[in-house]
Amino acid sequence: MSKVAHYLQEHLVGEVMTSTDARKYFSTDASIFTVTPLLVVYPRNENDIRKTTRFTWQLAERGRIIPITPRGAGTDLSGAALGQGVILAFPAHMNRILELDSKSGLVTVEPGILYGKLQQTLHTHSRFLPPFPASYEYCTVGGSVANNAGGEKSIKYGSTRDFVKRLRVVLANGEVIETRRLNKRELNKKLGLATFEGEIYRSLDALIEENKDLIKDLQPAVTKNSAGYALDAVKRKDGSFDLTPLFVGSQGTLGIVTEVSLDTEVHNPNTTLIAAMFDDIRVATEVMQELRKLNELPSAMEVVDEHLLKFVHQTHPNMLRGIIEEPLPKLVLLLEFDNISDRMQKRMTKKATKILNKYQIPYQLETDPHKKEELWKIRHSAAAVISHSEGSTRAVPIIEDGVVPVERFGEFLEAVYDLFKRAGLQASVWGHAGDANVHMQPFLDLGQVGDRQKAFKLIDEYYKLVISMGGSTSGEHGDGRLRAPYLPVMVGADAYGLFQKTKKIFDPYGTLNPGVKIDVTLNEIKTQIRNSYSLEHLYDHMPRT
Repeated sequence: MSKVAHYLQEHLVGEVMTSTDARKYFSTDASIFTVTPLLVVYPRNENDIRKTTRFTWQLAERGRIIPITPRGAGTDLSGAALGQGVILAFPAHMNRILELDSKSGLVTVEPGILYGKLQQTLHTHSRFLPPFPASYEYCTVGGSVANNAGGEKSIKYGSTRDFVKRLRVVLANGEVIETRRLNKRELNKKLGLATFEGEIYRSLDALIEENKDLIKDLQPAVTKNSAGYALDAVKRKDGSFDLTPLFVGSQGTLGIVTEVSLDTEVHNPNTTLIAAMFDDIRVATEVMQELRKLNELPSAMEVVDEHLLKFVHQTHPNMLRGIIEEPLPKLVLLLEFDNISDRMQKRMTKKATKILNKYQIPYQLETDPHKKEELWKIRHSAAAVISHSEGSTRAVPIIEDGVVPVERFGEFLEAVYDLFKRAGLQASVWGHAGDANVHMQPFLDLGQVGDRQKAFKLIDEYYKLVISMGGSTSGEHGDGRLRAPYLPVMVGADAYGLFQKTKKIFDPYGTLNPGVKIDVTLNEIKTQIRNSYSLEHLYDHMPRT
């Protein structure tokens, strides 16, 4: 063991590991990158995290930088769960539900709890946490907070940031703070503190006040955004102030979250599901825009395209047998309504079918649980893409989280098809049509120089396309290493400067997950690409997307 590992093992309750196999395991996540850590810490409590950050802060004061990277279940697609220093692995011990108020629905958890475990508990109280990602059965709540995750329900309910109400956070120097929305009087108390917390409040408040106009225009005109830092959500017109939305989506670069308090919603399993078949992408875009004008939005508006369906029919011919047959439509749109009131649910379903009938779109409507599950297999068939391999050629997550203005969905889809055609690749598209946030993973062999070059050409053209359409490079998966180089292009030099200053305020020595989100270059991440891509550490759960 190194001196650093010996020191931490002596002072922490949790375990410290430096074995080659442990470091190798934590050198990859679900992204295309590999970074080998110095050591792995399994914190048993907040005090372990406080001691670890205090130790690295003291080393940084003397000129030695050892980064800290918080990590959940390793499902991150952007490379944000990787680091060269200390990996803080939360799921081992910090995985409890601390409090659940069944009346208000507020739940407080530790970051290492599996999202699926929390969801099961909430269901027993007729509640649920709506912004769950597709990987909810095996990802952690902490990771979802780090990425401001969203999913199929985000069209109606919003992203993770809309549900996080309070946090406990360990700062870069080991101080522990609690965040919530403060009124003016409470803010003034924070501004007067002679601590690092007080310094953060003073510096951030000054930054926001001095750049009001720039911050006001920070968000792109899209329904969801996880790129950059949510500076626009910190200070409201009434003078109230909350650091919580800033930490949500920050991917461990501003502080280390140890407790999360979240709002939940009433859960209704008795939903109505509609599968609509489109042969014209432009018509589908028009229908989606009309559906978004309903006085109550569907709880899901998911899409898969004909290329994905063809792929499934060719490689897994029995997966959708009897559910969807040839000739295949260009797009399948899945609409779900979960209104608590049966009367309202029927009314909204009727309005949706009226729109579909107006455009003469064929559809199937189901309320029976088994038949709904069958229809959802259409959307879940995307897993066939990410689990498929031909030798060392795999579907790689390099351009899988762009989001554009909803009215440009069809235009975006056509542009993506053209992009893939020029690259000599087949595009399979799926995702959250109601948010114009779609996913795609091209088949490449990262061990081949030509394919690595093709990957970066595709990355460059794709993210520039998303930006040119007024979109965000990250709808729900975060910047990480993958998309961070395009953040300056997306927001502009002045706004990016605010992000850099924000990072500096919270992390003056650069110990909190460096190489993620801020000050990341393409040349840097090119050296971190894996030679072969695999999801082997997730196969217990059958990865979904």
